[in-house]
Amino acid sequence: MPLILRFLIALFLIGSAHAAAQGTQTLYKTVGPDGKVDYSDKPPADGRFEKTMQFENLPSSNVPDLSHTYVEQLKRMKASQAASAAPATRGVVLYAASWCGYCRSARTYLGKKGIAYQEIDIDTERGKESFAKASGGQGGVPLLLSANQRVQGYSVGAYDAFFAAMKPPAKPASR
Repeated sequence: MPLILRFLIALFLIGSAHAAAQGTQTLYKTVGPDGKVDYSDKPPADGRFEKTMQFENLPSSNVPDLSHTYVEQLKRMKASQAASAAPATRGVVLYAASWCGYCRSARTYLGKKGIAYQEIDIDTERGKESFAKASGGQGGVPLLLSANQRVQGYSVGAYDAFFAAMKPPAKPASR
């Protein structure tokens, strides 16, 4: 096999593995008639499952070291001081930075879907404080939050699932 062909095959395999590692992960939970619980990355043949989603290691931009130093300073502050400095947030909140490519992708996604959200710039003093409180000093941006959900990083699949979970269940058609 020619050297260039081997190189291209190796490059393809490495790229495929990297792309798979960066994607979302979906696990299917099934409960059998005997009560046995089974988890699989493939949907069951009968189509009956409870879908469990967990988003980890999504592509995100690292927060500069200066922000981590700031987080450490905040941890030393009294809880009442940190709480009074953080802006009040409701609805969908996106913590982002102007220099972050994944944040631009997240903004584009939200704009195309017509989703209303509040953006907090982590490069401002109040934004740093709020991001430190919301993220617990962990992870990068973007960070998308709603009442009881969060996605740290960005992928279309994760954002689709995030907003699908926010929709109320469809009402059955009346007869």
